[in-house]
Amino acid sequence: MKVLVSKITLVIPYSYSLKDKRRVIKALKDRVWSKFRVSMSEIEELDSLQRAVLGTVYVSNDRELLDSMINKIVNLIETSYPGILYDYIYTVETY
Repeated sequence: MKVLVSKITLVIPYSYSLKDKRRVIKALKDRVWSKFRVSMSEIEELDSLQRAVLGTVYVSNDRELLDSMINKIVNLIETSYPGILYDYIYTVETY
């Protein structure tokens, strides 16, 4: 079993309240879930108005599928997200 674990850092420049930020994050999480069935949660910068750090997890037996999945998620965020993808890191663990 292989597990993709990633940490995605986002900048939300037009967020002026936590409510704005959470609305954007929820929409992004829902879109990623509906398209790829990848679990995603806000893990850091919870009280920051314009930064969000999201953790994602996906399980598969195929390493190539996991590598392509993170590329698809990053591409989705870059093309349809109303903010800036600041940074992302990922690893694939084998269990």
